[in-house]
Amino acid sequence: MGKIWLIASRELSSYFTTWMGYVIVFAALLIDGLLFNAYAIGDEARYSADVLYEFFYFSSGIAMVSAIFLSMRLLAEEKTSGTLVLFFTSPISERQLIYGKFLSAAIFFLLLQVLSIYMPLLILLEGKISLGHLFSGYLGVTLLGFSVLAISLLSSVISPNQMIAGVVAAAWTVVFLVLWILASVVDEPMRSVLSYVAIHNKHFVNFGRGIIHTKDVIYYLSMIIFFLECSIRALENRRAEG
Repeated sequence: MGKIWLIASRELSSYFTTWMGYVIVFAALLIDGLLFNAYAIGDEARYSADVLYEFFYFSSGIAMVSAIFLSMRLLAEEKTSGTLVLFFTSPISERQLIYGKFLSAAIFFLLLQVLSIYMPLLILLEGKISLGHLFSGYLGVTLLGFSVLAISLLSSVISPNQMIAGVVAAAWTVVFLVLWILASVVDEPMRSVLSYVAIHNKHFVNFGRGIIHTKDVIYYLSMIIFFLECSIRALENRRAEG
């Protein structure tokens, strides 16, 4: 665990010592704020629960994009700079490296969510919100974001540079997003399979409405673990090839 935290703290500091971390936070909060003001609040009188749902719905999209930008550089940058070679000759295991990199991006992602909490709290100026609904929504955004972080980390492992890693991560994320559309035009049992695998529509909506189902939590945790393990295997193969 010590080596994982050492890697995570090193990567986490890089978000604050370079422009990328600040740009991601600024852009995410700006776009989130604009969407919240334009669509969630709007000009019409609405129930507070509906406003909060709209906030989490739009935040989920911003969260996925932010996760891609946070993770695409993690391993691809090491390849570009040549520092990945140092890892191959170090006593650090592939699992420690992958989990350390993921932990750094996850912590920064959580910081971004904490900074955004002032927006749903603005609802209290004119209405009421449930703490349970607030927790559920942020849990959903966090699990969704962590899933995309894991997908993007795998993209970073298998891609030669950050640009390609970002494109690959975005492509995979879009595929998982639109599977629910494909599910609507196929027959059973593929309809149920594709609907379940889709990363957003079926699983996230419950969180956004303040409902936590165990099956949705298990889905996102499974996605995170699956893609992290794929990243470990991919890195092991690369290390074996030299």
